[in-house]
Amino acid sequence: MKIDKKTIEELSNYLDEFGLTEIEYTDKDTKIKVSKNSISVNQQPINLSTPQSNNTIGDTGKTQNLKTGIEVTSPIIGTAYHSPEPGAKKFVEIGKKIKKGDTIMIVEAMKTMNHVPSTADGIVKEICVEDGQPVEYGQTIIILE
Repeated sequence: MKIDKKTIEELSNYLDEFGLTEIEYTDKDTKIKVSKNSISVNQQPINLSTPQSNNTIGDTGKTQNLKTGIEVTSPIIGTAYHSPEPGAKKFVEIGKKIKKGDTIMIVEAMKTMNHVPSTADGIVKEICVEDGQPVEYGQTIIILE
């Protein structure tokens, strides 16, 4: 069996280009699956700096929002919900103080509602996903300060 390195390289590039963690390609009797490890830093503050503009082609001139704080990430792939049922009170709101272990969201996967606990104490600074939005494993769902 000959390994098609070009196809594997292209699939690897698609992972970065489209923000994927896994991709699979099937052609006749050949099946290639490419995935990358996703490192989740749940309890460490992050500080992203905005790169300086060099006025190069394609530069939009927009500044990026700096995200600092404690990121809480999704433990699974699924659909995120802010409340236990439609119309009910949300688990968290911006500015609300929460404790480690408090439910911050539900992620539905395969018809199972999985309660996502906070990984740290803090005050909700940002909710990074909309209600009913699909989430990936390791995707930031809220930021605490």
